[in-house]
Order: sequence, then C-alpha cells, then structure tokens
Amino acid sequence: MAADGVWVGAHVRDDTWVAVAFDRDGFDHAATFGGIGDLWFRYEDDAETILVDVPIGLVEESDGVRECDALARSVVGPRADEIVAPPAREALRKRRYPVATRTHERATGRQLSERAFELSETIATVDQLLREFSGARDLVAASHPEVAFCAFAGERMAHDRETAGGYAERLRTLASIDRDAPPAVQAAAEAMADAPVTVADVLDAMVLGYTALPHDGPLRSLPPQPPLDTNGLPMEIVYRADAPLVEPTT
Repeated sequence: MAADGVWVGAHVRDDTWVAVAFDRDGFDHAATFGGIGDLWFRYEDDAETILVDVPIGLVEESDGVRECDALARSVVGPRADEIVAPPAREALRKRRYPVATRTHERATGRQLSERAFELSETIATVDQLLREFSGARDLVAASHPEVAFCAFAGERMAHDRETAGGYAERLRTLASIDRDAPPAVQAAAEAMADAPVTVADVLDAMVLGYTALPHDGPLRSLPPQPPLDTNGLPMEIVYRADAPLVEPTT
C-alpha cells in the first residue's frame, strides 16, 4: 500500500459492503465488509477519502425534501429510480413501513418509498458513525454510482446496471478515464468470488473509487453549496467532472 494512503469507493448491497481502494499507482485492492463500522475501522488510518452510496444528511420535521436527490434525478434521467431519497430522521427510527411513511410524509410532504424504508438500518448506521466519530466526517462523503458514471461519461447511462448493455457502457466509461480499468474490474470481481454480490456491484464501487481518487476534474457536489442537517452533515451527492452537472442557482 502506498505511503500516502488510499482512496476508497464503497457500495452496499443488502448487508454486504463492497469496497474498492486505489492508491497513487492505481487499483490497490477490493474487499467486502459486514457493516460500515467494519469498513471504517479498516480504513480510518489509511484512507484519504471514502465515498459511499448511502445518503448522508437527513431532513427533520418541516425541512422538506433534499435538493441533492431532486438534482441527481434530473441528471441521470431514465435511471432516476436509482436515486433513493432517505427517510426523514424521525422516520428512520420506525420499524413498520406504514408508520415510517406517515412520519416521513409529515416532514417532507412526500410518501416514503419502500426501498428507502428497506435501507433505513443501513442509513442509520452510517449516520451514527458520522455523528460519533468526528474523524469520519473528514473522510466519508455520499456519492451515487449513476451520477458518477454520468459525470465521467458526459451523458446519461442508457441501460440498466444489471444488463449486458449496462455492463458494457459502464466499463467503457471507466476505460475512458483509465486504460487500466478493465483489468482492475476483473481483479476486483475475482476478489468478490465468494461474496453475495454481482459484477454490477463491483462496477458501482469501482466508479466511486475513481471518483474519490484525485485526477482530471475537481470533486464537485449536488447542489454546489449543500445545506447541512441539524447534526452538521452535508446533504449532498459528490461527483468528479471538469464542468458542473448543474449550474448553481443565484
């Protein structure tokens, strides 16, 4: 491992976290973890940046919806269903979907999706990590694979991530920013051989790793000036691009 640390992309599927790490020389390794706590304790001393595809920054009562989610949906277009708006903070603690969606609707004016409810525990563990470990706030940020692929490709993805066409266009996008991306994807997939994940999950973690890794284009966010939640956590989705995906409002 390089002396200056690693840049990590982490995608969660069910209860499994898929992490892909890069150093200054390129792909370093891939690994799986049973929770965000295990991932954090593995990388807290080595990581320069950790990007996760779990929402960070939660709305409270009467705060309304998160701007970053609406902007991300507009960016990815036909893949908008992949952008999951997290439960409001109070709804995150509810164990039954009907109760959670009523609580969420009071805070945001919108119904809570079942998919967001299913992610509640994962979102809550990430939120807890960032509230309890101040060092994690400096290293961990929220991104989204669909937004990251759009930013690198300069266009929306045309195919679902689990299809052959989706695999091809995403791998082509990674290869456009790093000619060593295809063998890196293969190496990461081989490291996942015994894990309950798909190649699409590996690609999602990979694009987040490339987003974290400093190279052409600065790290940007949706929205450009993200608001903070009541715990000081930014409600944003970060990506890397030469030009912003959306123009800042005045």
